[in-house]
Amino acid sequence: MWRDLNRKLGGLFGGKNGGGRGPTGGGGGFQPDMKNAGVGVGLIAAIALLIWLATGFFIVQEGQQAVITQFGKYKSTVNAGFNWRLPYPIQRHELVFVTQIRSADVGRDSVIKSTGLRESAMLTEDENIVEIKFAVQYRLSDARAWLFESRNPAEAVVQAAETAVREVVGKMRMDTALAEERDQIAPRVRTLMQTILDRYNVGVEVVGINLQQGGVRPPEQVQAAFDDVLKAGQERERAKNEAQAYANDVVPRAVGSASRLTEEAAAYKARIVAQAQGDAQRFSAVLAEYQKAPQVTRDRMYLESMQQIYTNVTKVLVESRQGSNLLYLPLDKIMQNVSQGGATAPTTGAALETPPATSSSLPPAASSQFSGDARARDSSRTRERESR
Repeated sequence: MWRDLNRKLGGLFGGKNGGGRGPTGGGGGFQPDMKNAGVGVGLIAAIALLIWLATGFFIVQEGQQAVITQFGKYKSTVNAGFNWRLPYPIQRHELVFVTQIRSADVGRDSVIKSTGLRESAMLTEDENIVEIKFAVQYRLSDARAWLFESRNPAEAVVQAAETAVREVVGKMRMDTALAEERDQIAPRVRTLMQTILDRYNVGVEVVGINLQQGGVRPPEQVQAAFDDVLKAGQERERAKNEAQAYANDVVPRAVGSASRLTEEAAAYKARIVAQAQGDAQRFSAVLAEYQKAPQVTRDRMYLESMQQIYTNVTKVLVESRQGSNLLYLPLDKIMQNVSQGGATAPTTGAALETPPATSSSLPPAASSQFSGDARARDSSRTRERESR
């Protein structure tokens, strides 16, 4: 095995084994062939070069970018896939996750010794103090800027967030920051923070600002008082909503009632006007007939008036001139008794009322006298009308 190995090495480097003897035998020594040795060295160098060049292949996963540097200087940026660069030490690559959502908390509870306040304490426009805690969610938009434009890009994101939130809160009053415009703090901070990061070319895109539980709150010393203020504000909003609901219920009904009254008034007006016009037309027609036959028209008008008056009369009082008795004829009771099958009339009544009587129950003298008086009155009325 040793002889075979020496033979192969000798053949590779151009050596000759004299007389077929081993390397330890006597005779001629090892004589390398320089031509064959150069070929062997070149082959080894070629293989080493291929292996060295093969180390430049690398794979970039989905959601990553590779930043290639040449002698430490930025060269290019490649996306996901199978890529190649010049091997080390000429070029290097660094993988960066660009689609990963990163998060940074702003507003820590650590107390600053110089002020005695937490890092989350901020000054408002009306010189009050509020504490704000929120989380910044961001992702990389430029891998080259993230690696080379800032010494500590993660810390730069936190500092930009603190700067933005202090500027936004510093332009707001305490009441608005705690209640009215609280929901507007996050979008304003995001816009201003993105402007600052773009100005410093950090290579970061701000995805969102999330206020933490109790993210905007007053200091602990006045927390109870501000809770009462918030409750009062909520009660005010509730009262306003109830009042608005009541108004929404009452106002439409009032408008509907007003419209109904307006329509009824218009209908009443139309009815009265039409009735007046009809009465005027009827009067004009009666006047024309009266001018043709005055006496007949007067008699007809008198009879119609008496018919209208006595249509609803249910009681008749008959006066007897021969005595002081006043006869009372309850026609409604008589008609009621007749409709019920001839039932008798009630026997009780007022002091001046007498039992019901008909013309058949009157004495013959009273009946004849009543008929004579009636004829006399009719004749006298006829004479008066003729004289008129």
